[in-house]
Amino acid sequence: MAFSSALVLGSLLAINMALPTLATVYTVGDTSGWAIGADYSSWTSDKTFAIGDSLVFNYGGGHTVDEVKESDYKSCTAGNSISTDSSGATTIALKTAGTHYFICSVPGHCSGGMKLAVTVKATAPSTGKASPSDSTATTTSTTTTPKSNSSSATSLLPIVAMFIASWISYFV
Repeated sequence: MAFSSALVLGSLLAINMALPTLATVYTVGDTSGWAIGADYSSWTSDKTFAIGDSLVFNYGGGHTVDEVKESDYKSCTAGNSISTDSSGATTIALKTAGTHYFICSVPGHCSGGMKLAVTVKATAPSTGKASPSDSTATTTSTTTTPKSNSSSATSLLPIVAMFIASWISYFV
């Protein structure tokens, strides 16, 4: 009996160590997407971003997603963009802690509300209130992805791990 318990505990520990950290995919603006007039400050207010999370920007033609420094974010200037994309479906992997700044570089769009600042924590992804942002700008990578209308999607790894642990304990 003790051997069975130790085997189950060891298996569960091994599974948890082998599974990657849970990351959240956030669709910027939810169903509104990346658009003029959206309130992205409100959108971020109930979210906590962590290293490993991703931002998905969905937008029509005539828009861009530019990652910029804080000064360019404040002045709505994209002349020195860190990265830029205009594909209509941009995914930004949040790989570093700090505040990341995004704007649409089309004239008038940033001043019309198409600007987003997210603070990325170094801790594991979790849900809850976002904390006040700091002013450290960092680099991310940009890739494109098909459109998705889900506001966020998280992994089912904890459920799978519990299923496997239960299955092992049943047969041992």
